Amino acid sequence: MVAYPRPFIKWAGGKSQLAADLLCHLPSAFNRYHEPFIGSGAFFFQLYRDGKIHNARLSDFNTELIDTYCAIRDDPGEVIRELAGYPYDQAFYYDLRARDPQSLSLPERAARMIYLNKTGYNGLYRVNSLGQFNVPFGRYKNPKYMDEANIHAVSLALQRVDISHAPFESVIDHAQPGDLVYFDPPYSPVSATANFTSYQAGGFGPEDQRRLRDCCLELTGRGVHIILSNSNTALVRKLYSGAPFATSEAYANRAINSNAGRRGKIVELIITNDIPRRNLD
Repeated sequence: MVAYPRPFIKWAGGKSQLAADLLCHLPSAFNRYHEPFIGSGAFFFQLYRDGKIHNARLSDFNTELIDTYCAIRDDPGEVIRELAGYPYDQAFYYDLRARDPQSLSLPERAARMIYLNKTGYNGLYRVNSLGQFNVPFGRYKNPKYMDEANIHAVSLALQRVDISHAPFESVIDHAQPGDLVYFDPPYSPVSATANFTSYQAGGFGPEDQRRLRDCCLELTGRGVHIILSNSNTALVRKLYSGAPFATSEAYANRAINSNAGRRGKIVELIITNDIPRRNLD
């Protein structure tokens, strides 16, 4: 049986739950695919399985995440060999967590990232003000951090894919008329206490959301298709109100949250843009 790639890590806001809704908003045709907040890659892997992607550029500002993608693409066998030697053990977890990723080889960094993600508390990725991963050990019956078949399938899907450590605005330098960009940024918090985790030192605040909106406007003017998902907040609705944007609602289950009471089905926004035909020619 052929193994189809699926996300190899858990990621807050991962799009497995929202994939069907996102697919409804795909343009009838597009050229290159760009995803500047790659996260778990759920939507990318869905498009790959559906045969809709033939040329892609994936990026993120999270260095450890991008290192993991590159290692799986370029040396999946070594990543698997590293993971195969990791025990599910609390003392080992904290020892590995304390290690500086930059002191490790690329496959070792990838194995560390996958192991900590799959065995840490509730699949969180959280860093402190120094950018150090600080999620405590999780309790699982049988965490599947060594999934050989999926790692090989993911590696195959990533062949000939451009993977970059870069801020989201870098997509402006690469996207061409007729391309598709999918933005899945750290979500705007729905309340003062909802922003429970930081995916990078400094977080992603309201001014970053405004910069993202401005990036979408510039890409629209160049004739680039956009799909963006975000939380259903007043800030997001205000930023994307009116032309050239259209907003629709979708429901998604959210299992990763520090507060168990906030896990479950919530309303999210899907935002697309309208491109004048002349900008595609």
